Amino acid sequence: MAHGPTPLRLDPAYEKYNQLNKERYKYFKWTPRTAWISFMYAVFVPSVVGYVFAKTDGKYDMRGKLRGDTISEF
Repeated sequence: MAHGPTPLRLDPAYEKYNQLNKERYKYFKWTPRTAWISFMYAVFVPSVVGYVFAKTDGKYDMRGKLRGDTISEF
């Protein structure tokens, strides 16, 4: 690797964003809003998706269907 000036000019706004993103843990604070969002993404959404997949497991079959055939198995 060559050490010296980079051939590209770095964008100061992007560099600031990158630095903030690396140190995000220093500025994070638990609030009711962040707790609610975390709960939704960690518990609620996967539960709903899992429930829908479990209820429709085996109901639809896309393989070997011809025009006019139904995709619903039951």
